[in-house]
Amino acid sequence: MLTLSKPCPNPHLLTYKPKTRPISLPLQISNSSLDPKRRTSHKAFSISTSQTSNTSYVSKQAKPVQLKPAIGMWTLCGLGYCVQGFRCFPWLGLNFHLAQGIGLSPGALQLVQNFSNLPLVAKPLFGVISDAVYIGGAHRLPYISIGVCLQLVSWGTLALIPPTANTFPTQMACIILSNVGASVTEVATDALVTEFSRAAETGELQSYAFIALSAGSLLGNLSGGYALLYTHDPKLLFMTFSFFLVQQLSLALSTKERTIERRHIGTIPLWDNLQSQISNFVQAVSERQILYPLCWIIGSVAFVPILSGSIFCFQTQILNLDPSIIGLSKVVGQLFVISATLLYNRFLKRIPLRTLVSGLQVMYAFALLSDLLLVKQINLSLGISNEIYVLSLSALAEAIAQFKLLPFTVLLSSLCPRGCEGSLLAFFASGVVLASIVGGFLGVGLSCLIGVSAANYSNLPVGIIVQFLAALVPFCWISCLPLDWSPEDKKVRRNDERKRNFLLQKKIE
Repeated sequence: MLTLSKPCPNPHLLTYKPKTRPISLPLQISNSSLDPKRRTSHKAFSISTSQTSNTSYVSKQAKPVQLKPAIGMWTLCGLGYCVQGFRCFPWLGLNFHLAQGIGLSPGALQLVQNFSNLPLVAKPLFGVISDAVYIGGAHRLPYISIGVCLQLVSWGTLALIPPTANTFPTQMACIILSNVGASVTEVATDALVTEFSRAAETGELQSYAFIALSAGSLLGNLSGGYALLYTHDPKLLFMTFSFFLVQQLSLALSTKERTIERRHIGTIPLWDNLQSQISNFVQAVSERQILYPLCWIIGSVAFVPILSGSIFCFQTQILNLDPSIIGLSKVVGQLFVISATLLYNRFLKRIPLRTLVSGLQVMYAFALLSDLLLVKQINLSLGISNEIYVLSLSALAEAIAQFKLLPFTVLLSSLCPRGCEGSLLAFFASGVVLASIVGGFLGVGLSCLIGVSAANYSNLPVGIIVQFLAALVPFCWISCLPLDWSPEDKKVRRNDERKRNFLLQKKIE
């Protein structure tokens, strides 16, 4: 039997003490050189053992895994989140095409945006399949490749077909297909980050993912605005994004997956494996410490009507702002997300979750209210031009809403049971997307109720005030959040889990 001795100063090595003598092993050892019929799965690091009598030992033929595959894996994750954030680049061109090329009304534009996001709600299904179904001995990278291929087909088709009203059904089908591919890719990438985060510092990998996501969004909004300003052709944006997808696909195909968790592949029927995975997922979501925070964050997003389509049309049709201004405002918002993420990783993660989220929710409500100054043109009376005001505050509410997800991502990653990384994080992401769609439809209904249209924005201030009040309503169920939890509790949970696993192993023996 192998027993864990005190930690080694080298983080990449763990020292094990068998009954005879201690040996040092790298963090990961390949299973290829061991007896495939007698493998034992250890999560958090892949080590295979063979059993003889009552003694477990590591094969002498097992060779250490080089650090290069791990670097390639993290390069793939970083590029994946960067490309995910860069999706705003083609979407910026698509929004201008739909609003000005085809001439959709603000309500119709927002309906198209929300309807195209419906495939993102299917993320839990993709997560369960990714957790349970292996393709070629891997269950993350193949799904990343499949998702990237779907996006490549959709955006490549949009770059080739003429952008006219007659081809709108085809364009809509391509938009939905691109979001299906994005869902599959995001689920697999999120699961990779969750698996690797078990062996990393608290919240470090989630912060890394948020920074990569924000950097891609920053680059996409900055370059997208200038590209539309000088070319006025959305096809160029579609083709450029397709080039980045090709790079991501080539990296995914050239990287060998070494999963944190090795399971007994092929010994359990596929249907039984799926049933077991669904049962474990339902049990995990049913836990109060996971269910209650999920209900709060999803409810806080769904309860606020989104008027982004109306605000976008007001800025472009009434204020006649250049596309570069709209893109630069998103850049400022992503700079805020990056700065807040670095600050969180350094200081804010020590603040209890309920206190931190309460402060962010108040900031979000007042950021929504700041649009009232622009619509009423109060900023001009204060000596602030429309361009400067939009650059400074237009994307602030969206940035706060994006950053607000980070503490919940860290919370769920720390509480997520092993084997449910893909399904639980996918459920969280799809819940937020579904809540955003509900908020978008509420915004469309609110716009129609108050009479906002392409020719009349006089009642838009009323909608903004309703937004502000709705953003304060989630404080009614703020007790769903843990009062004193912080990411530092993750270490305590890990120690408890190791203790339970040790006692279970002793009981089996």
